[in-house]
Amino acid sequence: MDYAYDAPRIERLRSEAFSIGRDYSFFHYFFLKHFSETQAWYSFPVAVGQAVRGMFHDVPVSIGADELIVGRQPAETERTSAQSEEFRQLREGAERWIPRFGGQSAHMTIDIDLVLQKGVRGIQEDIQARMAALDVTQLEDTEKYVFYESCLAALEGLVCFAHRYADAAEQRAQTCENARRAEELRAIAANLRVVPELPAQSFWQAIQAAHFVTFAVSAKPFWGCSLLYQLGRPDRYLWSFYEKDLAAGALTQEFAQTLLDCFGLLMNTRIYAGLAAGYMVGGRDGKTGAVISNELTRRIIRSVSHIRMIYPGVGFCWCPDSPEEDLRLCCEVLGEGHSHPAIFNDDVIAKGLQFYGVPPEESRDYIQSTCVEITPIASSNIWVASPYMNLLQKLLDVLSEDYPTMDALLEAYFAHIAEGVRRNLEREIRSRLQRARHARDPLLSCFVQDCLERGSDIEQGGARYNWIMPSFVGLSNVADALLALERLVYTKEVSWADLRAALAADFEGCDALRQRILQLPKYGNDDEAADRYVLLLTDFLNRTVRPYQEGRDAALVPSLFCWVMHDRFGCETGASPDGRKAGFPLGDGSGPAQGREINGPTAAALSATKWTHERFIGGVAVNMKFSKRMFGDESLPKLVALAKTYLERGGFELQINVVDRETLERAQKDPENYGDLVVRIGGYSDYFTRLSPSMQAELLARTEYQI
Repeated sequence: MDYAYDAPRIERLRSEAFSIGRDYSFFHYFFLKHFSETQAWYSFPVAVGQAVRGMFHDVPVSIGADELIVGRQPAETERTSAQSEEFRQLREGAERWIPRFGGQSAHMTIDIDLVLQKGVRGIQEDIQARMAALDVTQLEDTEKYVFYESCLAALEGLVCFAHRYADAAEQRAQTCENARRAEELRAIAANLRVVPELPAQSFWQAIQAAHFVTFAVSAKPFWGCSLLYQLGRPDRYLWSFYEKDLAAGALTQEFAQTLLDCFGLLMNTRIYAGLAAGYMVGGRDGKTGAVISNELTRRIIRSVSHIRMIYPGVGFCWCPDSPEEDLRLCCEVLGEGHSHPAIFNDDVIAKGLQFYGVPPEESRDYIQSTCVEITPIASSNIWVASPYMNLLQKLLDVLSEDYPTMDALLEAYFAHIAEGVRRNLEREIRSRLQRARHARDPLLSCFVQDCLERGSDIEQGGARYNWIMPSFVGLSNVADALLALERLVYTKEVSWADLRAALAADFEGCDALRQRILQLPKYGNDDEAADRYVLLLTDFLNRTVRPYQEGRDAALVPSLFCWVMHDRFGCETGASPDGRKAGFPLGDGSGPAQGREINGPTAAALSATKWTHERFIGGVAVNMKFSKRMFGDESLPKLVALAKTYLERGGFELQINVVDRETLERAQKDPENYGDLVVRIGGYSDYFTRLSPSMQAELLARTEYQI
């Protein structure tokens, strides 16, 4: 087999990934079909497990012409019209017994180390040993026994699914006229005869197993769509396989790069555009304290420039003693115009996780669960962004009264937020209860600690961590609005009545007032007066969620990022006292609002790190945009220095776009020729030409730094 780097293959797979369907309804159809036929009605969990097993036994397998790692949704053409009609009837029937679930799912990484080191068969043996130790004359033990039965059935289905892929690869190899491809297909089949049933024996098998099990758990039985499971820390769990195979001559560095690129590209076939998924590299080992920096770390960072798609979202975890070359490589890739890697502060995140009860040895083993939301790897059932809260609308809600002092206004505003937090938590807890009664996920439960140890499905709270992470959107707008109220209303320069009239009119006929507001100091310019309200707000948010963290399994953990919600909230939010007009997106993260930082990127970094980030483990996103037209050789060391300044001051995460306004404007006029132009939004990346007009306008409005 040719073990050189295969750039043409990667380009063909990349081209295919743009057009491939991402339809998980096949899995949903076969799950519902088997569930409706199951004989295990004495036990709902066992019925689910058996239906999952049947689903994997029947769903069509699909292998692409260039794939080296397999596991993807079957093509739409493989569904017959009879199946489509039956599927419609099954879904209608299911609505009577499957409620519309609230709450989140996925946004985490399964226990990939368990998959690679023990394999499914080892997990099955552990489950059987646990079952043998139970006393089924006791109700609690009987409930555990039933849970384990459902897990065993689901795992049987997973192994069957892998073997069916192996069968398909072997059959295709027999009729393949291309000798090289036939050899590849036989290797694919040989890999799937081993993994995920048995422990991985090679680098190729390890990558195949990590993808295949993650792909399989993504076929959520009760959801009918692909959900956002991440792929953890590949420079850790693949490293021993990489070293061993290189030493044995069974792998070349070039072929390893090809496999890594295939691994990343597959995410674009599994997950719909406009979301977020990926993996992280770097950081520190929680047990030894050693910095993780190896050849795979750098190969995975470099793969961004090979893949050039929205997925995978690569996160680099920085420590003060991380090698300079790793951070420099990140900035070099970003300087080429790619939207990742995002740069995360490993020490800040570890401290935050420890604050919320994660042991130090586990606190370095986390993932950016989609955008920037941090969840511990292998042990999470954390609901991220649950829900989003529009901080600016909350301020507008209380501006109907004349408050005698600024303190009185803040008291009313903060009370309104606190009540919203309480009501939102009530809804999330009710959704938790509904899911515990009406949903099960036995396959996923096998790969999430401590479900098997507790004998409890992940939907029943079996995971080690079950936090809820509300995200607060519009921080910068509120800070700027509060300063405007302080400087104009409470100095009597503007009356409450005139301010309300201007907001109601969307500043029409009130341009002088709007220009006066826009001339005031703004968050993001290293101005103490402007930045003060961000410190007040973040401190208040931490104090507000704190009472819901004591003695609770589902503790509230705050976040300050927005995904696309700054655009959605902006569309429905009227004009605001910061000078923002109605309908315009809110601030795109935790940094300054669009176009308001006028003192350069260093001032913006200083402002964004005056408040403590480590408690906001739900995610902090700070975006910066630099002109690609002005980006040269002398720019790279400046970008590295800027990133280090932000991180050394306690910044949580930094994401950088190097793109110029002219390119974005050309893409607006000629979208067909810019279909693969990737931009960073509010914690994730997307294709610019697929964004809404308001989101495109928001990106254009962001300050474009020169460096």
